[in-house]
Amino acid sequence: MPLTKKRFERSRMTRTELLPGKYSESLYPQPEMLARRPEKRKLRIGLPKEPGAHEYRIMLNPSAVKQLTEDGHTILLEAGAGGRSNWSDVEFSNAGAIISERNEVFKCDVVLKVSPLSSEEIGLLVGNQTVFSALHSNTQTTENIRKLMQKRVTAVAYELVKDQYGYFPFVHSMSEISGMLAVTTAGEYLSRNNGRGIVMGGITGVPPAKVMILGSGTAAEYAARAAVGLGALVKIFDDSVSRLNSLKNKLGTGVYTYFSQKNSLTSNLKTADVLIGALDFTGKIPRMNITEEMVAGMKPGSVIVDLNTDNVSCIETSHITDLGNPTFEKFNVLHYCVPNIASRAPRTASIAMSNAILPILDLFSEETITRRIMRNETCIRNGTYIYEGILTNAYLGRIFNLDYKDIDLLTAIF
Repeated sequence: MPLTKKRFERSRMTRTELLPGKYSESLYPQPEMLARRPEKRKLRIGLPKEPGAHEYRIMLNPSAVKQLTEDGHTILLEAGAGGRSNWSDVEFSNAGAIISERNEVFKCDVVLKVSPLSSEEIGLLVGNQTVFSALHSNTQTTENIRKLMQKRVTAVAYELVKDQYGYFPFVHSMSEISGMLAVTTAGEYLSRNNGRGIVMGGITGVPPAKVMILGSGTAAEYAARAAVGLGALVKIFDDSVSRLNSLKNKLGTGVYTYFSQKNSLTSNLKTADVLIGALDFTGKIPRMNITEEMVAGMKPGSVIVDLNTDNVSCIETSHITDLGNPTFEKFNVLHYCVPNIASRAPRTASIAMSNAILPILDLFSEETITRRIMRNETCIRNGTYIYEGILTNAYLGRIFNLDYKDIDLLTAIF
């Protein structure tokens, strides 16, 4: 049928005109309107060079920097900060980082450090910032804690960051590295002239070294795996039968487990070649206690590797050393007490720390207000020991005799 003028005009009419009255446009299918995701906050993140001569790690590797800059964040890197982990400034610059001066790095909204903040570094902060770093409660001073509080800084400790499932991402990854390095380091010193002059696994006709491990957490597990892999005879001590049972199920029949009673600790120490302190930090004084008398009863040339000197050690003869001068002798027993032993493998450790911090930075950029972040994000709240200038860590409050507040109550009020 030919298209007449009247029919042409009718074809141009809307549906509402064709169906007058009770019919309306709303009765017809409408295009779906998807919810628009709010814009993320763009962060200025500072990566300073570690001031200590024996800290080789960095919090972000070039790959992590590239991901953050592609998400719109700005990364300021102090010149040479990645050199100790064998990453050049050029690699970071190609990934999108801005090579900057030290003063500018500490002015950023978020500052990422590996080691605890020194007094000089606290002085460089402009205030009202968020700082991620290690805490190392045994190395803290009342003066530094007060300075952070005065600058109304929000300070987050890596070793305290814990998600809603009870998982410690930073502690777990660093403990894996520390546990393995504790065994290889002990084996290195054990085989020297001032050690016992023996190898971990022994050879045909020669018995293996006897390794005692205190604790049953991640560091203890990986130390045991490394020692068993080298052929040593491994004994694990802990004050929890359930944790020992869990570790026994993981490791199989290659290890012996003991409940940590003084008599069993004393008798086994007399025949041990290596003692590794690998307790989980809980903020409480450990029940296991290796006294000076017990250490004096160990064989000359034995080796102690204490992974707990940065928090609460259970070995009375231990004191903190560094990678420049890592050992000392007491009662003819060699002590290795470097708290940042993972820094002996800085590239591996830096990549592991980058993997742990990236999801946290992503959460941090979701909210524009720090208080809302603390209220909504369990893992960041758990790691916070100073919140906008208020001390929130009970352990630090007790040892430094400072007032502290419960962060859960603070975030609920604000």
